[in-house]
Amino acid sequence: MEALAKVPPSHHPDLLVGFDMADDAGIFRINDRQALVQTVDFFPPIVDDPYDFGRIAAANALSDIYAMGGCPLTALNIVGFPSDDIPVEILTLILQGGTEKIEEAGAVVVGGHSIKDNELKYGVAVTGIIDPDKIITNSHAEAGDRLFLTKPLGTGLITTGIKRNVVSSELTKIVTAQMAQLNRKASELMVRIGAHAATDVTGYGLLGHALEMARASRVTIRLFSEKLPLMPEALELAEAGMIPAGAIANREFVKDCVNVSQSVDENLVRVMFDPQTSGGLFIAIPEDKAELFERELEGQEVFGQLIGQVEPLGEYHLIVE
Repeated sequence: MEALAKVPPSHHPDLLVGFDMADDAGIFRINDRQALVQTVDFFPPIVDDPYDFGRIAAANALSDIYAMGGCPLTALNIVGFPSDDIPVEILTLILQGGTEKIEEAGAVVVGGHSIKDNELKYGVAVTGIIDPDKIITNSHAEAGDRLFLTKPLGTGLITTGIKRNVVSSELTKIVTAQMAQLNRKASELMVRIGAHAATDVTGYGLLGHALEMARASRVTIRLFSEKLPLMPEALELAEAGMIPAGAIANREFVKDCVNVSQSVDENLVRVMFDPQTSGGLFIAIPEDKAELFERELEGQEVFGQLIGQVEPLGEYHLIVE
């Protein structure tokens, strides 16, 4: 975001959502009933299996579309590949995994671009469609809203543990399955129920993305630490020092805007700063619809946990108790 400080934002009457509010995707109106939702994301491998890496990277990019309440339509692959060092069959598996996930989302791969790079990277640029009257941004959370999270936390800690060979094959399978899971059903439910705001929890961690929502909405977000859903062994890995570099940057980003109760365990605080890959949706639901949203999640067999509430803006944007 620092690099964008001196980059003037684009202005156009049909640009409904740009990058000025740190939203998940840009939105451009094409007529009174339809707008395009566009996003892009790519990164180096976080798991050893190339097919799973492709699935995870695609799910991660698609999540930005879902966080806005949109429906993905097309995808373009983005590849950086060290062709002198890695067999091309590895790239084939990555692209197969990505294509599988994109097609699961109901979208199609229409092409892409690759370059020779010193480090393997893969990701996707996704274009979706949305009704301009049903856009869900991160800037309309209201006092009284209940806050839900639709995936447990801890993927950064676990993937760091994978890289350091301290994570079991069973836990590797669990975290891989979660990261490859689409946020499609949760997105459809939040649109139907009438969410006020949403974002997906990815690189900035829970507290970083919560801060973006709080700032954009000019509110205070209170999180209930005992309600936070955690992946298996997340606390143990935090205590063992499996802290990604991104978590340190996230803590620095948030530090002046959050008040954490002294009763909250430090390892749990580390989890809240943990950068997530293809994390869940963080959704602000009107108070009078919160119980209905919980029932709908349960009825659709979609994970969702009530973890906080929105309050009028006070001394801090974030409070953790």
